[in-house]
Amino acid sequence: MKIRPLVLLTWASLWAPGTALDAQAVAETPPARRSSATAERRASERTPSTASAIDHELPPVLRATDLLGPDLVRGPSHRVREAVPTDGYMAHFTIDSDFGTFQCVGVQQARQRIGEVRAIAQLVTESKSDLFAEAARKSVEQPVEAVKNIVKDPVGSLTQAPKSVGHFFKRLGSTIKAGADEVAARANDQRASTDSDGATPRASTGESLGAAARGAIGFDKAKLKCAQGLGVDPYSDNPVLQENLDKVSWAYFAGGLPLRLGAVAVSGGASLALTSTTMVGLPDEVYSLTPSELAMRNRDSLTALAVSDNVKVDFMGNIMLTPTLKRSILQSLEKLAPAQGRGEIATLASKCESYEQAQFLDRSLRFLSDRQFTGQARYARLVTLGRVPAGVEAGGSLEVAAVVDQLSWTDEVADFAQRDDLRAGRPTMILTGNATETAIAGFKQAGWKLARP
Repeated sequence: MKIRPLVLLTWASLWAPGTALDAQAVAETPPARRSSATAERRASERTPSTASAIDHELPPVLRATDLLGPDLVRGPSHRVREAVPTDGYMAHFTIDSDFGTFQCVGVQQARQRIGEVRAIAQLVTESKSDLFAEAARKSVEQPVEAVKNIVKDPVGSLTQAPKSVGHFFKRLGSTIKAGADEVAARANDQRASTDSDGATPRASTGESLGAAARGAIGFDKAKLKCAQGLGVDPYSDNPVLQENLDKVSWAYFAGGLPLRLGAVAVSGGASLALTSTTMVGLPDEVYSLTPSELAMRNRDSLTALAVSDNVKVDFMGNIMLTPTLKRSILQSLEKLAPAQGRGEIATLASKCESYEQAQFLDRSLRFLSDRQFTGQARYARLVTLGRVPAGVEAGGSLEVAAVVDQLSWTDEVADFAQRDDLRAGRPTMILTGNATETAIAGFKQAGWKLARP
């Protein structure tokens, strides 16, 4: 089984300027995250007199062990392929597991998938236990799929063509049932097909869970408890995880037996559970609120942002925004108050075209909002550079956070850095990942200041 994610990334708004960096300082980050020695040598041989004097470069191929560490690269149920190509922004991982092959965009998503593979392994083991067998015998004669189909799942059959991170750098031209209806309406405009290579379509991750289980009050809470015990996102787009979460949660819920998986996770794999939760960066409300309650909370947040009714419908109905991503994005926008332009960023989020794009935007906004919330930045307004959110301070300085794995001086990156309309804002780029020396030199020559968080 091959599970292929949608390839889409974003750049973020950022926070207060960090410490300015030169090319050597950035290049001296962990060795695995540097580009090849050839790219560094080529950059050092150039005389950076003008931006046009710097040739564009091919993104390097990195090593999974260097990016993730040996403990994550291989486990009892998975192995990450060592060669990791990059696209100018992000690293692309392939994870072979006992439960299928996962293609991941970015270090964070790779860590998330590894945590999910471990959780799946634990769920499979649990499903073979005597206690599970007893729960299954006691469960009502109503399979979980029958319950979930009370509201037709509009997400599981959908796939979408991959997108590139560079897409973001180009210039532009009630009740839970109601939420499920919005998703279904949106789904009518999407392609419902399976990848030609047999890739598994995405699982249901929208608010339909609450409506689907409305005939079995308490099932959604049982599933949330199960996911929390494993330290995974209950609304993950991973269909294998969703299938096994449903299977185990339903058996114990319908069988009337206590779900002990959380206790097992704490005693046998506390490190995994805590690490996975930290990596995903889940809002507390994802576990404490039912799907319907979470949807209502999200709608209230959109109302507070004073966005139009159309934006509300688009945001709540966008199948690429899981309930977790919706809550996280809106929380970040709330923390960015009183900066102007937050409604425009919500509009940008409503137009995300892939799960990866939504994840990237979420990480960018969390990075930005944390800076604002802790006083490291004071943004007067938020703006979008094409589709890239950025922060503008009261003095007019523009800040962009590069929430990327490996920045390379490609055609797309160079076009973004050399935009004439950005230079007047005295732009600063806060680099959270790594960059080649060529990219550092190119941004500096284009008038950018580079900084670390």
